[in-house]
Amino acid sequence: MLEAALFQPPVVSPVPLEQLTRALRRAREDFRQVRYTRLASDLPVLLAAVDATREALDGHPRERACAVAAGAYSLAGELAIKLRSEESWVAADRALTAARASGLPAPLGEAARVLSVAMRHAGRHQQAVGLLTRTSRELADDHAPEAQAVRAAMLLTCGYTAAHYGDRTAALDMLGEAESIGQQIPYGPGLDQVTVQATSEQCDSFRMSVFNKLGTPDEGVAVLRRIRPGVFPTAERRARFHTDAARMWHQLDDPRRTWAELRAIEHEAPEEARRPSVRALTTDLMCSSVSLPGPGVRGTHGGGPQLKSPPQGRYVGGRARAGGSPSLCWRWHLPAEEVLKTSAHSV
Repeated sequence: MLEAALFQPPVVSPVPLEQLTRALRRAREDFRQVRYTRLASDLPVLLAAVDATREALDGHPRERACAVAAGAYSLAGELAIKLRSEESWVAADRALTAARASGLPAPLGEAARVLSVAMRHAGRHQQAVGLLTRTSRELADDHAPEAQAVRAAMLLTCGYTAAHYGDRTAALDMLGEAESIGQQIPYGPGLDQVTVQATSEQCDSFRMSVFNKLGTPDEGVAVLRRIRPGVFPTAERRARFHTDAARMWHQLDDPRRTWAELRAIEHEAPEEARRPSVRALTTDLMCSSVSLPGPGVRGTHGGGPQLKSPPQGRYVGGRARAGGSPSLCWRWHLPAEEVLKTSAHSV
């Protein structure tokens, strides 16, 4: 559906800018609340409408339409990234082009952030950091709350990206700078267009992700304990927190807590649980050489679902690793529909 939205858009007529802005706001809310299927079905008309509208305008109205177009294409890029779709490159590039035409720094920063994530997924970590660093400097002198909120989001993304090539100092310094900026920003409904908000909880969540990527997940345990998941303003951010927590516990070889976090994702945002990266983590947990969970354990966070009894498994096959040790594949006793939602290899 994203491919059709980008390369075979429907034919639509220009619409008033206010109507476009409202449509973009609704689309953003779908993303924030993890209604990805509905968002994907609405994006073709939205993208076609923003293109038709800006082509029909000139002067300042055209610049405003370009800003809306940048927001719409950035949103399309974020959805493509969630789905691990290569269309993220196209959407991010179009967002960047529209943002530059708008002349506004905040849309430019958000488009650059989305493009940098696509670059990171392609393994171009240092190039992504370079893009974010350059664009962040362009926003440094713009003291408007939106511009600074976007700049803080870029620094968080930049720090996490730096961790991918082992630069611990740069990664943590960028997160610290983002948190300092975030403390000065009046986050609220007026900044809902900024997906990643540099609140103290969000900065700590990024620290946990950085420690995961640096290979020191044990450092993230203390960070996790001071995070209150309910404070995150959207289902998408809460699900992302639980995803990072699940990765941390999985690296620490704690299947019970990993499982509890995966269940929290399913409880919070079912469409997040079906994302390729989350399904891969679930499959890795299911096909593991670790011991089965012990006594029942409750969810690690008060706001999440309680896992009153651990998942039970049975041996369904095995294979020899290169070192000769067996790798046992365990299949949890789950309802069939739940397994299908979380594992691409369950049948």
